[in-house]
Amino acid sequence: MKRPELASRILIIAAIVGAVGVPLLLWMKTPLIHARVAEDGGWNPDILRANVGEPLHLKFTSDDVVHGFAVGQMDMQSVDVLPGKVTDITLTFNKSGIYTFFCTRWCGLNHWRMRGTIEVSGSSSDPEPASIPLYVTLDLDIDAPHDAPVIPNARPSAINGQQFAADLSVDRSVDYYHAKSPYQVFDDLSSTSLTEPQRWDVVASIWESNTTAERLANGQKLYSQNCAACHGENGAGDGVFADDLAAAGESSMQTMTGADDMMMQTPVDFTNPVRMLGASPALLQGKILRGGMGTGMPMWGSIFTEEQIWDLIAYIYSFQFEYQR
Repeated sequence: MKRPELASRILIIAAIVGAVGVPLLLWMKTPLIHARVAEDGGWNPDILRANVGEPLHLKFTSDDVVHGFAVGQMDMQSVDVLPGKVTDITLTFNKSGIYTFFCTRWCGLNHWRMRGTIEVSGSSSDPEPASIPLYVTLDLDIDAPHDAPVIPNARPSAINGQQFAADLSVDRSVDYYHAKSPYQVFDDLSSTSLTEPQRWDVVASIWESNTTAERLANGQKLYSQNCAACHGENGAGDGVFADDLAAAGESSMQTMTGADDMMMQTPVDFTNPVRMLGASPALLQGKILRGGMGTGMPMWGSIFTEEQIWDLIAYIYSFQFEYQR
């Protein structure tokens, strides 16, 4: 064999080895992240690190049931993590910061505790200044009772409300909608000639005018994926984990004294007009962002974007109001 031909073959073989071997070496050096139900440890490890602009290669496997993986506030599809199989994921971050990753499959009572963080370092475009949540700006006490003293006898209709409001000067601005509870708007309409049922219909029309069919659909999707297991598909607080949460709360009282207000509780019933018509969108924003402080309601501030939170809130109110479909 002539030397030039031999050299060419060596170069070809080296290229093949490099093309196959380097990725294989990187794959072998990528740590395997194990997923277990929260009671058995959750993600391990649960703290990851990455650099801006550099691909982060991850490998996952489940040690028990099917889990899901997603990163909060990122536009990505969740990825299933299957028992006994390895799932490969590559992420690239264009901004520094701390990102929360979480399980997207309802794997158990403490499913929501399956969270970890990805610390992303390096230079990036100027970060957007942190916005102050509206509930903070309005100085709302989101733990204070907020029951509506008056509720409608029937489900208010947004379609009827549009007709009744036609000759009225009704504030439909997003600022008014965010800051006021449905009952407060109902009370603001007391100076009109409308009957109580008609005033509630006008309230429903204001709530509908501050959302869209697309946003309601997005809110419904978020609700089904993240809320329905506790609060129920129809919002009645009767999800598959509702009884377990109540039982866990009762059990916690055997070892905790004076914790009635802080124990795990049965999920809120979003179909209850007394509770929901006394709550403003800004108040619900605070509850979603911060969580229930020991009640079993997780904090979603690091998971949802602000737009997603408002879409979710708009959908939750649809359990109270009859919208056009």
